[in-house]
Amino acid sequence: MRRALLFIAAALLIGGAHAFTLTVAFTADIVSLNPQTSNDLYSHQVNRQIYDTLVEMTEELEFRPALAHSWSKVDDVTWEFNLRPGVFFHDGSPFTARDVKFTLERLVDPAMAAQARFLVAWITDVEVVDDLTVRITTAYPFAPILAHLAHTATSIMSESAVAAAGDDYGTEVAIGTGPFKFVTWEVASRVVLERNPDWWGGNVLPEQVVFRPVPEGTVRAIEIEAGGVDIVYILEPTDARRLEGHRDVVLAPVMSLSTTYVGFNGQAGATSNVLVRRAINHAIDVSTIVDVVFEGTGQRATGPIGPNVFGYTADLPSYDYDPERARALLLEAGHGDGLTLQLWVAQQPPRILIAEIMQAQLAEIGINVEITVMEWGAYLEATETGTHDMFILGWSTPTADADYGLYGLFHSSAIPGSNRTFWSHPRVDELLDLGRQLPTPEERAAVYAEAQRLIVEEAPWVFLATLTDTNAHRNNVSGFVPHPAGHHRLWNVSKD
Repeated sequence: MRRALLFIAAALLIGGAHAFTLTVAFTADIVSLNPQTSNDLYSHQVNRQIYDTLVEMTEELEFRPALAHSWSKVDDVTWEFNLRPGVFFHDGSPFTARDVKFTLERLVDPAMAAQARFLVAWITDVEVVDDLTVRITTAYPFAPILAHLAHTATSIMSESAVAAAGDDYGTEVAIGTGPFKFVTWEVASRVVLERNPDWWGGNVLPEQVVFRPVPEGTVRAIEIEAGGVDIVYILEPTDARRLEGHRDVVLAPVMSLSTTYVGFNGQAGATSNVLVRRAINHAIDVSTIVDVVFEGTGQRATGPIGPNVFGYTADLPSYDYDPERARALLLEAGHGDGLTLQLWVAQQPPRILIAEIMQAQLAEIGINVEITVMEWGAYLEATETGTHDMFILGWSTPTADADYGLYGLFHSSAIPGSNRTFWSHPRVDELLDLGRQLPTPEERAAVYAEAQRLIVEEAPWVFLATLTDTNAHRNNVSGFVPHPAGHHRLWNVSKD
């Protein structure tokens, strides 16, 4: 009903509205316009506009039809999806079941080394029943299948377009079925999209959308205040407070699905020792970091996933700020004389500030921290190599399910890849495998609670914060509804 009302409103608006460009400032440049070769938030924020998925997760975290207008469970390991007729890719080619088969099999293929392969690694077969029907067979009963097929990384791609573009796909070419067509990507400057007038989902209001990467939070705030951009994704807390009540700016906060953390290298170096990891957890005053850096927009994380993710449990052990305990653990680990560790951080001011606070706090227990700041794309590549000691990152759980929030980060099969800590544990592997197969929410929740307790005890992270993201738009912009996953939809946004 909500979408139908939006369609009607859009149709009324577009009939007499002027053409307009919507300019969006976001935190960092994209990595790729190929949804399968990147799994970072910023790429997904753009790709969400270009592509569609079989299933869509609403801002209320409910599932609704997208490219699949309906689906049914054939048996425990087989699902049938009925595809929407009359859908076309941006190049004019028809969308069919063969494109679904191509997309999912390509993502599953280990040879592709896709960042988000773990999302679909449980698929064993994709069968084309006819042009508008596809059957997906899984290796075992897979409870969160709809959540995974709503993830942007499973966006449906055109087999013919990918083949024709070759190595240019994802940089010079991006063909989807979504509300906007790709025009150009000027690296570190802008991504330009244009309206898809034939989108199956309804009338698209903006004639053009321009995404501009603006890493400096202060600059993003100045841009929205001065009208240089129409929407800004994620204001820093100080700027959000300053702009509260501004006559030309409307704040749009949303409780995110992400956790900010410090990751250790659990496979090599001093941090492969659990005693060192526990020592650092006790040496970091997390509450102070949350208060100073996030200024009321975050709460201390109790574990690896946040309270709005299915499977979350608050019943977990915690690491109190206790420098004396930290020194004792370092001594037990054989580092009573101290040690030097590298801390890598992306070129993002809040995380740089976290690194500097950590550097000062760890110096008090004899750990010398050397901070290295990297550009976003280089940072993601570097943290997959396993040569770091520590790094600062966030992980969003856009499926709102613990399977995504834990599997890609802590399962051994995600090494190398999304498991940047290179840490794994046989029992955690077993629990995460089990959690995706159990039939009832209650059984799954119990398994994930045990997995989280083990993860916290083994401390592959310093668990920092779950956050509220404060987005903002100009007061002449309407229809912008932030999504908890951060993949905000822009097709129905209007501008006076």
